[in-house]
Amino acid sequence: MEGMADFDSLAYTGRSIVRLLNYWFAEQNPHPMGTATNAVLIRTEDFKTDQNNDALLVPPTVSVFFYRVDVNRTMRAPWSAVGHQEGRAHLPLDLHFLLTPWAENAEYELRLLGRAMQCLEVHPILSGPLLDPSGSWAPGDAIQLSVAEITTEEVMRTFDSLPVDFKLSVAYVARVVCISEQAARPAPMIGRVDAGLRPGVGSVDPPLLAPIDPADPAEESGE
Repeated sequence: MEGMADFDSLAYTGRSIVRLLNYWFAEQNPHPMGTATNAVLIRTEDFKTDQNNDALLVPPTVSVFFYRVDVNRTMRAPWSAVGHQEGRAHLPLDLHFLLTPWAENAEYELRLLGRAMQCLEVHPILSGPLLDPSGSWAPGDAIQLSVAEITTEEVMRTFDSLPVDFKLSVAYVARVVCISEQAARPAPMIGRVDAGLRPGVGSVDPPLLAPIDPADPAEESGE
């Protein structure tokens, strides 16, 4: 059977987005001073301001921060049906992330964000060569990137839990990222099915009285 997307699909979805953005920035640098712009995949700890020389958020940069992973309820049932036939589990997921520009001033940040959004609008589907080649992808895998339906208040609440003040950000969702079980589990073999039996019930005992022989005169007289 052909390969299936493995558990590392989440990580390589993030790498695929960053890879695409960096290619787009190299093709046309949005920074007006010509400083190379980079896209980076970050976690909560990378937002801290007291960072060392290994800091990822060095302007000009566009960060990709995944803040939520949800089960895709629409595709859950269809994938469960496929899994029943194949004998393997499939988990369809939606990955929510923020695009945040980091630059020397507001104008430069808007230029960075505009270029990043242009990239994802031109390439709303990650498939084939746009997927990171190091990932475990199934043939025909495709991930849709779209602006998430989220309010400004919800974005601000997300920043309330981060070690940084609010930054201009745009929320996106990557769907559907599917995690599949690699080894199929064959259905158990059933040799025989006995219907209507109850455990613990033995065979029925024969009747205690012997059958009457009509040729016996004693039995006819009742003696």
